[in-house]
Amino acid sequence: MVRPDKVEAVDEIADRFRGSTASVVTEYRGLTTAQLTALRRSLGSTATYRVAKNTLVKRAADNAGVDGLDPMLTGPTAIAFVQGEPVEAAKALRDFAKDNKGLVIKGGFMDGRVLTVAEVNQLADLESREVLLAKLAGAMKANLSKAAALFAAPASQVARLAQALAEKREAEGGAAAPAETADEAPAAEAATDAPTDSDS
Repeated sequence: MVRPDKVEAVDEIADRFRGSTASVVTEYRGLTTAQLTALRRSLGSTATYRVAKNTLVKRAADNAGVDGLDPMLTGPTAIAFVQGEPVEAAKALRDFAKDNKGLVIKGGFMDGRVLTVAEVNQLADLESREVLLAKLAGAMKANLSKAAALFAAPASQVARLAQALAEKREAEGGAAAPAETADEAPAAEAATDAPTDSDS
């Protein structure tokens, strides 16, 4: 008969598989408790690092519909269950493994498929979503600034041209203006005397 504590552990691991954006399987042979604590801190709030027996992980993976992890489940196993950005967790694990040879990345699971060690490392090499969005926003801002400059330049040229024409008219004659006004006055009066559609 399966002990209740093992059933609870399997259920808990299965729930972690279901609630994770990605999972990274590691071997932690030789790591001290202090090193494991440091590793958990380096993962921050984006991932939970869980040490578990391979038999329990296999059952939990089956329950959660996660296939293909069995070959990785040898030796002392711990899994990083990623709740947030997979890139950040992969970076933290890779960087920790470089400095602590006791941590070995064996692979992972993301988007319904198994990840190889190489794919986990490729994930670690990517820039985070926040960095990519910041770069995209910067590029868009630069392009908008360029576009604004292009639109503003002709407008300022037109404004300068209009000002020059106005100044030229003023210089050409104060006499022309009254004459134009006198010519336009009868036309204006005729227009006001003419019947409109509303009068008819």
